[in-house]
Amino acid sequence: MGKQLHLITDGNFSNQHLQIIKRIHDNIDYLHIREKMKPAKDILKIIEGLENIKFPPAKIIVNDRADLAVMKYGAGVQLAYHSPPASLVKRSFPDLQVGKSVHSLHEAEQAQQEGADYLLYGHIYSSMSKLNQQPRGLVELQEITSTLSVPVYAVGGITPERTNEVIAAGAAGVAVMSGIWQADDPLQNVKAYHHTLNTWEGG
Repeated sequence: MGKQLHLITDGNFSNQHLQIIKRIHDNIDYLHIREKMKPAKDILKIIEGLENIKFPPAKIIVNDRADLAVMKYGAGVQLAYHSPPASLVKRSFPDLQVGKSVHSLHEAEQAQQEGADYLLYGHIYSSMSKLNQQPRGLVELQEITSTLSVPVYAVGGITPERTNEVIAAGAAGVAVMSGIWQADDPLQNVKAYHHTLNTWEGG
C-alpha cells in the first residue's frame, strides 16, 4: 500500500480553501476538517461545500465530531488527546475509522491499546502553528513507529523535501497544513508530496 497524504484544514476554512481542494483532491488521500472554533452547523456547511465540488465523502475525516462524520458518510473521526477514548467511539460508531493525535510514546501506546485505527504524531519539525513548542523530531518518531503496530502519520512542518526522511523513520504517510494552504502553488506542492510518497522504496 502506498504512503498516504492527509491534508488538515487550518481553522479558517473559506471559499478559497474549497477552490484549492477542487484543484488538488485527486492527489490527497484524506481531508481532515479541523475547525475547532466552528459550531456543528458551520462544519456541516463545509462538508456540504465539499459535496458540491464532488469531493468524495470517503476521504473526509472530521475532528472530534463522530456524529457529523456519520451523518455525512465520512470516512472517520480524528480524536484529540482530551477526546473520549477511541474504544468508546468505536463501540458507538463502528463504521468509522478512528484516529488519535498523540505527542509522546506513552500517549501513542495508550491510543493503540484503546483501539485507535491510526495515529497522528507530531509536531516533527518547527511549525508555524506551534511556534513556542519544541519539535519532537525524527528519533522519537522512529521509536514510536518501531514500537507500535498501528499506522503512524507524521505531522508538523513537513515539506515535500522532508517527506523522504519522515517515511524513512517509519511513518505511514504525512499530514500537512501550511505546506499546502500557504504554498504559492498548492497543486505543485501536493504533486511533490504525492510523488515522494508513491515512489518511496526505502528499506
